Amino acid sequence: MTPLRQHRGLAAPLHRSNVDTDQIIPKQFLKRVERTGFGEFLFFDWRYDENGQPNPDFVLNHPQYVGSSILIAGSNFGCGSSREHAPWALADYGFRVIIASSYADIFYNNCFKNGMLPLILPESDVARLMAQAEGTEPFILTVDVENLNVATDDGSTYPFTLDPYLQQTLVEGLDDIARTLQHDDRIALFESQHA
Repeated sequence: MTPLRQHRGLAAPLHRSNVDTDQIIPKQFLKRVERTGFGEFLFFDWRYDENGQPNPDFVLNHPQYVGSSILIAGSNFGCGSSREHAPWALADYGFRVIIASSYADIFYNNCFKNGMLPLILPESDVARLMAQAEGTEPFILTVDVENLNVATDDGSTYPFTLDPYLQQTLVEGLDDIARTLQHDDRIALFESQHA
């Protein structure tokens, strides 16, 4: 997994709460077995009209948000089914950080397993950032995972908290397999002694 120590990127506002995993990646696109290729189907029912053409009213189709890597969303993001395809689709599209006031538990944990930060801020801070992102100028944020803060270019900072284990997961780029392989010598010793 690619480490995530600090990320600077364009923020896009998704002014919706209770976005479930079927809205993030609809069920008809879950037939792939690899983690790549899901980005083109992200928010499919919102991004495209019934003829398969980009919906000009959907935020990610607005020219000012092309290349966004930070998504600012409403509360309870990632609710619904536990499909890991939802973080895969967000990451494949190019998002590294999501900012919301709350997440569904399984989605939240799946983000870390895929090298993405689901950052939690108070609703008032999320609303402030969302309003700035909805402005006419590109809204750039710097997210510092090592020092646990979000900074705007105008100098405002928003501290956040993160479980030290999850922080280490991102900063060192450790998925579950890489974390297990850190104990390879002990595993080999156990296997040699266990008959």
